[in-house]
Amino acid sequence: MLNTEARQQLQKVLPLDMVATKSWLEAQGLNLHFLDNAIRNQTLVPLAAGVYIRQEARLSWKGIVASLQCMTHTPIHVGGLTALELEGFSHYLSKGSKPSVHLYSAQMLPRWLARIDAPAQFEWHGTRRLWSHVMMQNNQYLRQDSWQASLPPLLYSCPEKAILELLAIVPNTISFEHADKLMQGLHNLSPRKLNALLRACSSIKAKRLFLWLAGRHQHAWLKHLAPEQYTLGSGKRLIAKGGKLEPTWQITVPKDM
Repeated sequence: MLNTEARQQLQKVLPLDMVATKSWLEAQGLNLHFLDNAIRNQTLVPLAAGVYIRQEARLSWKGIVASLQCMTHTPIHVGGLTALELEGFSHYLSKGSKPSVHLYSAQMLPRWLARIDAPAQFEWHGTRRLWSHVMMQNNQYLRQDSWQASLPPLLYSCPEKAILELLAIVPNTISFEHADKLMQGLHNLSPRKLNALLRACSSIKAKRLFLWLAGRHQHAWLKHLAPEQYTLGSGKRLIAKGGKLEPTWQITVPKDM
């Protein structure tokens, strides 16, 4: 029999549809003997060694990531393409049966994330060359997806931040064409947020690409930006191999663009 008080504590720290590691549950005050009993009687169901979900819980990628955000000491958020998709900016279907979920943090994802049979493929993007530690601690540029009532929300980048995260991986992971289509739909970005993020962003490539694409589409917010305040580096940057040199921002872009 499970101790009633401990069972209530388990339900409190691990709500239905959330995921937890055994070590994290111990850190929340649940003793090892109770946890072992909960595993034996299937109150806790293993997803992988040391990773559990409550019986009758439904596993979703949002639940997994929201759980990870609760358990980690290092800030981690959904960003780039996935964050734009959460806001309705999607032009291409994910290849394969499982969607790709782009996660951004300074430290690599925990190994258990790859060991569980998740309904998504998690892709890690290191942020040390993109955002400072201070920016990663700042939730002002994150939005919340209330994916399940009464459970911790999923944190993801606002569109202004997400597009810069996406441009940092062009063209290796995201094509110029895809990035161009996404930028075309970003009519309502906040110039205030853009100016702050462009000042804070460490990726010279992402900033120059952003300014070039913004110029291509001539969005209303463009005239409110202040490029002279951004650190844009010096010299030419090769981004598109075999491309043409864009004279204003000194980057190589595809010849057909």
